[in-house]
Amino acid sequence: MTTETSYFKYGEAELDFLKQADAVLGAAITRMGKVERTIMPDLFTALIYAVVGQLISVKSAQSAWNRMHELLDGITPHAISVSSPERLQTCGLTMKKAICIHQIACRIVNHEVDLDRLAHLTDEEVISELTAFEGIGRWTAEMLLIHALERPDIVSWGDIAIRRGMMKLYGLSTINKQQFDQYRLRYKPHGSVASFYIWKISYE
Repeated sequence: MTTETSYFKYGEAELDFLKQADAVLGAAITRMGKVERTIMPDLFTALIYAVVGQLISVKSAQSAWNRMHELLDGITPHAISVSSPERLQTCGLTMKKAICIHQIACRIVNHEVDLDRLAHLTDEEVISELTAFEGIGRWTAEMLLIHALERPDIVSWGDIAIRRGMMKLYGLSTINKQQFDQYRLRYKPHGSVASFYIWKISYE
């Protein structure tokens, strides 16, 4: 069972802007070439994947995701809602995550939540809607904004890899929120593309 994915759409205009806005990042962009970022167009799939990936490595998240595909008849609200948190936990999830995922699916099946309307909301409104779910914080909501809704200007303070990547890029031993915001504002309105490079730099 495969999950539908595509790539975040951006081009030379965004890269040229970032090169002019920040010479250090611009040099990294020139060195690295175009960085592709996979997205999941289906909002439910992307939300569940984001919850699975909270506070664990990409490798661990992918392992749990693959096991969910094997266990369930597709990653759908119905398939998850008719399972149990205990069964979901066997995929390598914490009980807290399993309960969160199960509750999301049940609320969608019961028509208490309409994820499709998120596409019509502002970034902050989407974050507000999603963080109303128990177990979903701002970072998870921001990952959905990038990896499903393709919002153009997301740079997540809550993402450890982003902070680490900024420190490496600018030669800093630490970074505080004020410094972070100064860089984030340089990238505006193309912060999401900047994030793709900073993420990659953090793992170099």
